Amino acid sequence: MEEKEFDYINVIPFVDIMLVLLTIVLTTSTFIATGGIPVNLPKASKNQEQALKVRTIEIDRQGSIFFNGSPMTLQELLAAVKPLDRSTPFLIRADKDLALQGFVDVLDTVKNAGFRQVSLQTELKK
Repeated sequence: MEEKEFDYINVIPFVDIMLVLLTIVLTTSTFIATGGIPVNLPKASKNQEQALKVRTIEIDRQGSIFFNGSPMTLQELLAAVKPLDRSTPFLIRADKDLALQGFVDVLDTVKNAGFRQVSLQTELKK
């Protein structure tokens, strides 16, 4: 028996695979371009919005602590934040010339009180 040589290459399976890959790429690129899957979020009452209001802690160059504009010590700060909901976000604004320990003390006080949403405000360099 003599073997017959192939005179051509069967490209149909190759075309099938390429079409499947093209479909996958086009589908995923649509989600990337639109920023994800669109979702209509539920509405919450205004009481919940007020509870999650960002609280501001400011520390000046001398290390003085201000919570919502009122000067206080670390112990007074701890007493002021204890009654707040633990999901309340905090924003710490510290002077750039402040000793690092002053910032760490305030951050430690807020974290030890059970708050996890704490951020530091900075400015972009010009």
